[in-house]
Amino acid sequence: MTMFAVLTKFELKLQLRNVITLFFALAFPLMMLLLFGAMYGNEPSEFTGGYGAVDLMVPSYTCMIVAVTGIMSLPLTVAAYREQKILKRFMATPIQPLQILAAQVVVNSITTIAGIALLLVVARLVYHVQFLWNMPATLFAFLLVLACMFSLGLMIAGGAPNGRAASALAYLVYFPMLFLSGASVPLYIMPKSIVKIANILPLTYGVRLLTGVWLGGALWDYGRELLVLLGVTILSVALSIRFFKWE
Repeated sequence: MTMFAVLTKFELKLQLRNVITLFFALAFPLMMLLLFGAMYGNEPSEFTGGYGAVDLMVPSYTCMIVAVTGIMSLPLTVAAYREQKILKRFMATPIQPLQILAAQVVVNSITTIAGIALLLVVARLVYHVQFLWNMPATLFAFLLVLACMFSLGLMIAGGAPNGRAASALAYLVYFPMLFLSGASVPLYIMPKSIVKIANILPLTYGVRLLTGVWLGGALWDYGRELLVLLGVTILSVALSIRFFKWE
């Protein structure tokens, strides 16, 4: 087993002890699904464009899970490692600090996939959710949303001077996107003033893109969403490289 594999396995064990991340990535989306599914059901409606409410919830909650791992779990762990001088200590070992970042990305990606898989299974068994997706387009959209949220997380981790500042920045970015992007509460029931605010949040474009292709739409129908997500990803990666501190 390579050094990176050992490191990733160790980080995965630590992730399994992170009750807060596991709750918001695995349990919280299911609670939301069951709560609102019980309220609205999944019967097709003109109000929801001919789809069931749960059919629209699943891709939105998928974005919610990605935001939890990318903006909350990833940066807080990396910032804590830097503050505790763990990254600095690893410089004196065969394990390079960059491998720690890669391991964190892998571990949080695994957590994300586990949360989405659990969500899909419950949605299918309980509400007979429709899977209308074009698999390649949906996979591409998912990976782009994942890259965008994880790059934002790395930017937070790189720019925050300590764990406390990283927590504050993560909360400041995460909670507005959670409640105003359509990831938890659909935008079509919100007032126009809130929708205007939502249009400045990157996750809003992720929800629109993933929901659109999830329900059978084509990628080229969401050019604006693709450009925004790609632009935020590139900018966040550039800022992460420029300002990231190992110690």
